[in-house]
Amino acid sequence: MLIEVCANSLESALNAQLAGADRIELCSELGVGGITPSYGLIKMVKEQLNIPVHVLIRPRSGHFTYSELEFEVMKNDIALCNEAGVDGIVSGLLQSDFTLDFKRTKQLVEISRPMKFTFHRAFDWIPNPEKAQSQLQELEVDCILTSGQQTTAENGLDLLLELNSTSKTCIIMPGGGVETKNIEKFRDAGFKAIHLSGTSFKNQISVAHKISMNSEKHLRENQVAVTNAETIRQIVQSVK
Repeated sequence: MLIEVCANSLESALNAQLAGADRIELCSELGVGGITPSYGLIKMVKEQLNIPVHVLIRPRSGHFTYSELEFEVMKNDIALCNEAGVDGIVSGLLQSDFTLDFKRTKQLVEISRPMKFTFHRAFDWIPNPEKAQSQLQELEVDCILTSGQQTTAENGLDLLLELNSTSKTCIIMPGGGVETKNIEKFRDAGFKAIHLSGTSFKNQISVAHKISMNSEKHLRENQVAVTNAETIRQIVQSVK
């Protein structure tokens, strides 16, 4: 079984390699499901690791229906990953009705080659997973990362098993809530790959009596935060 570790830093990536992981998915901000890491991080990880590095291409948190500007950013990030010698891309796009954005996913897969391509957990929002699986195989996607459309892969095991039994060319990789206490379920079920972060916390300091730097108003999965031109125009006019 291939072990893919979702690594959010250079230290995490090095720890995963040291522990025997087969490859990493490099991303930032695990708390929102991951976003594209910085180019500097990508470059340093590629320089210091000798196992395959796959990079998450997700320009922001929230839903997976992207504007044309966001799509252009994604394509440029893939080009930079190719230049950096990255081994694989992890991404996913949906229509506003949560069906697979076949046309634009096809473009991302094509520009990603010769890198591998994993369709990520946007799959878990798709209303007809069997149809989407067939479409992704048509696009020659290498892997689908999914929790079986449940909050954890263990809870979604029935769908995962169904997808795994019908998949012809695309590896079904369970991910979400995979831990030491349940890993054997996935091994015994015959999955070829598994995805986990193995996260622990360190570098603790006291922030008592400090104002929070987190912004809950920006954490909306059904909307995208964008600078409002009219608001900025009013501010500029009031002070210039």
